[in-house]
Amino acid sequence: MSKLSERLTALSPSETLAMSQKSNELKAQGFDVINLSVGEPDFNTPDFVKEAAKRAIDDNFSFYSPVPGYLSLRKAISDKLQRENQLTYAPEQIVCSNGAKQSVCNVLLSIIGKGDEVIVPAPYWVSYVEMVKLSEGVNVVVTAGIEQDFKITPTQLEAAITPKTKAIILCSPSNPTGSVYSKDELQGLAEVLAKYPNIIILSDEIYEHINYIGKHESIAQFESVRDRVVIINGVSKGYAMTGWRLGWIAAPQWIASACNKLQGQYTSGPCSIAQKAAEAAYTGAQDCVETMRKAFERRRDLMVKLCSEIPGFKVNRPQGAFYLFPDCSYYIGKTIQGKKIESSADLAMFLLETAHVAAVGGPAFGAPNCIRFSYAAADEQLIEAMSRVKKALQGL
Repeated sequence: MSKLSERLTALSPSETLAMSQKSNELKAQGFDVINLSVGEPDFNTPDFVKEAAKRAIDDNFSFYSPVPGYLSLRKAISDKLQRENQLTYAPEQIVCSNGAKQSVCNVLLSIIGKGDEVIVPAPYWVSYVEMVKLSEGVNVVVTAGIEQDFKITPTQLEAAITPKTKAIILCSPSNPTGSVYSKDELQGLAEVLAKYPNIIILSDEIYEHINYIGKHESIAQFESVRDRVVIINGVSKGYAMTGWRLGWIAAPQWIASACNKLQGQYTSGPCSIAQKAAEAAYTGAQDCVETMRKAFERRRDLMVKLCSEIPGFKVNRPQGAFYLFPDCSYYIGKTIQGKKIESSADLAMFLLETAHVAAVGGPAFGAPNCIRFSYAAADEQLIEAMSRVKKALQGL
């Protein structure tokens, strides 16, 4: 008899972390594995951010911080939202957490109850549906394939709404697809949601600074839904600070207060040193962000070219983030070395074992016909990885 809670047994382990672990195990055995499974910039944290962290240690920022984060950091985030997004959020409406992952979970645990429905466009980031389960909510998955650039339409959204719908989770730029909703596309979704004043909109904008179309657009800009939008963001992707674990929400006051209350009981405020580093990231020169963005854009172009040359892959052109999500349904159902490829998860395992390239299969993202490659790696590694993938798939 299981001694674990139903809450835990209902959860699936993170497939991205599992693939990364398997690739590390192969590396430990001496295999030359190219890991394209993890969503992590391969750049180092900018020096001026590291210097701010060192100063914080010397200045004895080693005590508990306020639960939602230092006021100086929340003011810096408030200023960033006004400066970059033309959005007004008071520092009291901002709650800083141990990564944007906790920020998403805080919101869902605060607003979702048993049986509440949450609309999750697919492909989705692996943890969304698991967090909804943790909240005892019900996932309502709305699928958008590569033919529509992995973006749901207003018609699809409206069809998914029921009297039990409590929230929707949007992610733009998207993990795992790199798709970006334009202002017009977001306006179309906002016009639908404006008719349903009880639906909360979680807008995950963690990849905001990694976009290739010139300007990030937030659904929070639309007056008709602004008072129900929770922006989720952080420093991990744009500033190469994944290990610092600093994310945040900007939310209606009642949701910010709820998350503050919840966080106060199970983690308290995030790391004091990481907060001072994040403050420096937001208030310092932003050249580093643009340097990294340009590198990712170059790699995007390289990966689109290389993947397009692999027979059987259907490739779109992502407009943000650092992922390529080709449709590989051509290979599903084929047999290699006596083993049938039943889904892209099997294909990912085949590529890891045969080509020693780690990617993540699509089932974890609600897209069993696709496979995710992260191009947050050096150009020469990407060229070698796709060469290996192409060669391995010739056998299929």
